[in-house]
Amino acid sequence: MEKFSVWKDILWTGDDGGFHYNITQRSPKLMTYLNPQPLTEFTPLTMVLHGPAGVGKTTLARELMLDWTQDDLAETSNSAFYLSCKGLNHRGPCTFEELISANWPHVQDDILAILAGAEKVLFILDGFDELKVPSGALIHDLCGDWKEQKPVPVLLGSLLKRKMLPKATLLITTRPGALRELRLLTEQPLFIEIEGFLEEERKAYFLKHFEEESQALRAFDLMRNNAALFQLGSAPSVCWVVCSCLRQQMESGADPAATCRTTTGLFLRFLCGRFAPPPGGGPRPGLQAPLKPLCLLAAEGVWTRSSLFDGEDLRRLGVDPSALCPFLDRNILQKSEDGEACYSFIHLSVQQFLAAVFYVLEPEEQEAAGLGGRRRRVGDVQKLLSQEERLKNPSLTHVGYFLFGLCNERRAVELETTFGCLVSTAIKRELLRYTLMPQGKKSFSVTDTKEVLRCLYESQEEQLVKDAMAHVKEMSIHLTNTSEMMQSSFCLKHCANLQKISLQVGKKIFLENDPALKSDPQNEMSQHDHHSLQLWADLCSVFSSNENLNFLDVKESFLSHSSVRILCEQITHVTCHLQKVVIKNVSPASAYRDFCLALVGKKTLTHLALEGSFHGDKMLLLLLCEVLKHPRCNLQCLRLGSCSDTIRQWADFSSALKVNQSLKCLDLTASEFLDEGVRLLCLTLRHPKCVLQKLSLENCQLTEACCKELSSALIVNQRLTHLCLAKNDLGDGGVKILCEGLSYPECQLQTLVLRHCNINRHGCKYISKILQGDSNLTSLDLGFNPIATGLCFLYEALKKPNCNLKCLGLWGCSITPFSCQYLASALVSSRSLETLDLDQNAWGQSGIVVLLKALKQNNGSLKTLRLKMDKSTMEIQRLLKDVKENNPRLTIECSDARTTRSSCCDFFS
Repeated sequence: MEKFSVWKDILWTGDDGGFHYNITQRSPKLMTYLNPQPLTEFTPLTMVLHGPAGVGKTTLARELMLDWTQDDLAETSNSAFYLSCKGLNHRGPCTFEELISANWPHVQDDILAILAGAEKVLFILDGFDELKVPSGALIHDLCGDWKEQKPVPVLLGSLLKRKMLPKATLLITTRPGALRELRLLTEQPLFIEIEGFLEEERKAYFLKHFEEESQALRAFDLMRNNAALFQLGSAPSVCWVVCSCLRQQMESGADPAATCRTTTGLFLRFLCGRFAPPPGGGPRPGLQAPLKPLCLLAAEGVWTRSSLFDGEDLRRLGVDPSALCPFLDRNILQKSEDGEACYSFIHLSVQQFLAAVFYVLEPEEQEAAGLGGRRRRVGDVQKLLSQEERLKNPSLTHVGYFLFGLCNERRAVELETTFGCLVSTAIKRELLRYTLMPQGKKSFSVTDTKEVLRCLYESQEEQLVKDAMAHVKEMSIHLTNTSEMMQSSFCLKHCANLQKISLQVGKKIFLENDPALKSDPQNEMSQHDHHSLQLWADLCSVFSSNENLNFLDVKESFLSHSSVRILCEQITHVTCHLQKVVIKNVSPASAYRDFCLALVGKKTLTHLALEGSFHGDKMLLLLLCEVLKHPRCNLQCLRLGSCSDTIRQWADFSSALKVNQSLKCLDLTASEFLDEGVRLLCLTLRHPKCVLQKLSLENCQLTEACCKELSSALIVNQRLTHLCLAKNDLGDGGVKILCEGLSYPECQLQTLVLRHCNINRHGCKYISKILQGDSNLTSLDLGFNPIATGLCFLYEALKKPNCNLKCLGLWGCSITPFSCQYLASALVSSRSLETLDLDQNAWGQSGIVVLLKALKQNNGSLKTLRLKMDKSTMEIQRLLKDVKENNPRLTIECSDARTTRSSCCDFFS
């Protein structure tokens, strides 16, 4: 797919002599169509120009049509026919010959000769997305005879599918929404994206439009700071709207910044600014009546995906063409005189804005204007905002944004003052009801959050935001541009009950530490970062202003030194009450140090997680020691992932743990200890002042050699109740040493995680012996160990009356159906086991049947059973029903092979 930029040949009122747009880049693939050559087998016969509304697709198609017919090198003349899909919607059955000659009666006598030389003929099918035909009509009853009368969809389908005139060249223009259908209909098409104005071209337009360069650059920067508006600016007509509006603001002495803050504000100011108030003030006479049918026309066009309206459309809606004159005179509407007069809005976004105005007009006024019975094709607010409808018709999403924007009371007054109409106040209640989440949920999804924040920001109505966010306690925000930062900041300030923020900051928002941009002009980078940091500071202020906010989760984020400093300043503020902080995979690497420094002495902090790219950072562990040793430290849970430090640093950390009297949970997953590091940690565990209760050493490269120190610590430490050693190659020897410590009555350990520890049959035997003694162990996870041959020892232990085990994890242990009978017996006999995880084991149907038959007896202690069940037979379904009836306290959770395993332990949950 090829892209290139095109400037559209249009004269806008107000430009001296007009501003001419030229094609700034020629696509090499277009040359075939500009200068037709003899066809080869590699020449594409179908080209699709696609792009958003207003970027010049039709203009380019007509230019190509002109170039085609003016080819001086051709031995015989070339012919081109223009077909408007909008016009074809009303055409009845006809022959293909009649269809293409309808607008060119002067070629009617030569039509047969023209069609006979199809390789010299170009057909332009303009606005394919506006073609309204029944589903499947373009692919049925295809016809190859241009003299045979057929419905228009059949003729068009025959042309697209190359049944009709297979050697003719076909040029199609469309918006992106119809591309999927075109891919299915056309034969080996060439797709070319029309991008409209690129950034430099937009800037050049602004410099041309404004007399003073400073005003032009200020106006351009204001548009660029609004991502949605800047994207629309690829269309020349939108650039004209923005320039016209902002120049009028500047000439009147008003501040244009407020106007450009939202797209709704800009389009409303443009619309109202086209109608100067009369000398005495108040509404301009004669505008109230024509506004309503104009808005109905816009709304129906959005719902029916039409942007071109002919006389039949106006008559059906009861719109008098003379009523449209005020809007034609001021370039809000355009009128085409090709054949019957047709009307279109200067850009799709103007049509969408006026469609939103239709919804805010008082219903009584619509009835009085005779529009009530003519809005059958226009959906109500609930339908407009439904996700299903917006997926089918993306334009409805933009109407929704404008609708929120028109909820602003100041904007309603401006609309009423200009046009003398009444704006409905009930629309706010409908928007809250249909767009925002139902009461009871405490958070949005990430996708919903972006949508909701953009809608609420568009309103610029603080009370609406407060009402909408009153029940929200958690929010996940993914920032990809400065506009999203602005929207988030505005809304978060009014989230009084917000407790948790999950934040993800994408690339290119902060450029200060981006090595890829070092070659860019420093002035542009500093201007960008100055604007970004202002918005960032505004967003971060919520951490010191919202007393309910207690959880910050920053993950997968590209920050900068300055942005980290701003966030840390807010965290250190006395009015910041954060209790839980998670920093994971954040750049630059120095950010972790800055966060630690900001958290020294933070009395409210109880949970801290630092994970990511800080390998070898010698300062980080030292700063964490300062956090732990501070007299105001109240930290209870610390997660430090992937830490690799020297023995000296681990020694300092171990000393800090002895001083600290608040830390209960320590997670050092994926850290590199070496044997000496483990020894230092175990010395700490044996210290009488150590208050740790939960410790995770998952994936820390521990071996059997480390187990003696750990076993000794288990005997001495009276507080440790949870130990995770998952993903360490302990083997049966390591398990034997651990079990020596577990066998002591002084050992208080209740939960032991040994998943992925390379345990075999002998390891099961050692564990079985512990379970049959007076062990305090109540939860054991042996998942992903090859222990199938040692399960018999575990099953025997479960049968013993003094076994206290309540939770057993055997996920993915290669258990076969042959052991099911022994397991079933153990489950029936056990008086303690409440949860058994057997997921991801190949039980087979016979094994599952054995288990379910045993569980029907209702004389065991089991409450939760997790099973992998690939297929479910009638017998299994019947047994599941019987278990549910006979053993109602038991819950059986069935999964498939795609189920994934969660982390071994999460102290933050």
